[in-house]
Amino acid sequence: MDEDYAFFLKKFGPATASQIVPSSSMKRYEGKLPAQLLQYWDDYGWCGHASGLFWTVNPQDYEPIIEQWLAGTKLSEHDIYHVIARSAFGQLYLWGEKTANSLSITSYMSRYSYIPSALNAENFDFGVRLFFSTMQPERNDLDHLFESALKKLGSLEADEMYGFVPALALGGPMELKKLQKVKVIEHLEFLSQLSPLQDWGFPDL
Repeated sequence: MDEDYAFFLKKFGPATASQIVPSSSMKRYEGKLPAQLLQYWDDYGWCGHASGLFWTVNPQDYEPIIEQWLAGTKLSEHDIYHVIARSAFGQLYLWGEKTANSLSITSYMSRYSYIPSALNAENFDFGVRLFFSTMQPERNDLDHLFESALKKLGSLEADEMYGFVPALALGGPMELKKLQKVKVIEHLEFLSQLSPLQDWGFPDL
């Protein structure tokens, strides 16, 4: 284990609900995602950490949703993006085939953040190690709701997330009592249909 992933595990704890990554998925993303990420998949699978606060995921599951969400922006003109991780609340972390980890989507707010990466293809493996080593639990929590949601609703399965019902885009409040366990893909698809994706505050894209 490299020191970067070891540091990540020190903060997030060991993997739980780990799913072995099939060879077909490894081949599908060979040359599209960094070899270092595929190595992590091979070593640890797609899995949850920190009691389900943070998850590594199968990008293929998210392809239709991302295509639909990015269609209303100019982001899809810049790169091809793949979801590589998510939070318990649907914060999505994407990897661009040319722009590395420059894009994230806050699904419950229908907002995205695009920060140009200084990485190039020659150091994308380093970028993956940096992504995990700099990831913080606090970045994945939402208004300090995770521990309370975990206690009230129970732990998440790999295909579940905590979602607001009604959704924030429909006027629902950001309160613990409005959180439910929902299926990740179905809920994200629903959210993508409610409101177009907008920049958090840098409308250049």
